[in-house]
Amino acid sequence: MAKKSNWIAKAAKRIAEKGTEGAFTQQAHSAGFNDVLAYARHVLANKSKYDTRTIRRAVFALNANK
Repeated sequence: MAKKSNWIAKAAKRIAEKGTEGAFTQQAHSAGFNDVLAYARHVLANKSKYDTRTIRRAVFALNANK
């Protein structure tokens, strides 16, 4: 279990360093979704409508939530 939280901690640190913390949440809210995970599921169900960065953020959001 420690291994799982280790990768999340490293990823969170990189996200904070890049200054992109909250970017996916902001995308979700501007798309009209209050629930970020619902937006992530929507993105993954409609991959052809979204760019690679958004798809990767959606996958990360779902994996980090597990």
